[in-house]
Amino acid sequence: MVGGSGGGVTTEEEDPLVAHRGLLFTVAYEMLGSAADAEDVVQETWLRWAATDQAAVREPRAYLVRIATRQALNRLRTVSRRREDYVGEWLPEPLLTSPDVAEDVELADSVSIAMMTVLETLGPIERAVFVLREVFDVPYDEIAAAVGKSPAAVRQIAHRARGHVAARRPRTRVAPAEQQVVVDRFLAAVRTGDVQGLLDVLSPDVVLVTDGGGVVQALMAPLEGVRRVSTLLAGIATHAPDLQLTSVWLNGAPAARIDPGGARDTALSLTVENGRITRIYAVRNPHKMAYLDTENPLTR
Repeated sequence: MVGGSGGGVTTEEEDPLVAHRGLLFTVAYEMLGSAADAEDVVQETWLRWAATDQAAVREPRAYLVRIATRQALNRLRTVSRRREDYVGEWLPEPLLTSPDVAEDVELADSVSIAMMTVLETLGPIERAVFVLREVFDVPYDEIAAAVGKSPAAVRQIAHRARGHVAARRPRTRVAPAEQQVVVDRFLAAVRTGDVQGLLDVLSPDVVLVTDGGGVVQALMAPLEGVRRVSTLLAGIATHAPDLQLTSVWLNGAPAARIDPGGARDTALSLTVENGRITRIYAVRNPHKMAYLDTENPLTR
């Protein structure tokens, strides 16, 4: 049970933090790109909520989102500096999710690895404003209270962030069923080392980004072009004869896992446009694999 002190809160059913825990985790995750950091933010939010005169809070949901946003902003400023020293490419921490997440199209789009990577190009305040406004439809005055800006300034920040993201996000939305078909074709080609099959399913200008964090082997820079990417992927089966390559749901979309000999190794998120894969995000850093075995609740 998440704390019951203060304001006459005695049961989980009556505790707003329990009721909104999935929302708070999702807000923090979208701001930070790290499930572990998001969990810490939720815990910090609970500590502050437990010390609050809860009976005096008229809108617990808005109040909790405000606390979580402030805690996430504090942490984002810290991790942003840490990521400057990250070895190789940094990618968001992938989450195992249920297919139900895809039913909320806007939520699924916002938590995709592709979108989370775009959000990394925003400053902390811009990211907070964009996430709260565009994903969770939080009123401008509430966002202003959370980020310490005036409502007018928040409107300007939101407009600027919206344009920045629009110029960099995937151009089209793909239905999960269409995504799954492409993922299955991709997996079949990788599983058998079928270069032609990969050439057929990958976009000519496909980009492969890998994140090893300096802990395991990974590309230090994005690999571009269908020939180079196909050659590299076709070699996986050759070098790992006991390869386990499975389709899973990551961040609200069909994706894949590579588990040689059953050992957790790589999470693959794929961006599909016009029936072909345009970007492949391969997370190999073992420190980012903790949330791949249990479905994570993402909600608005």
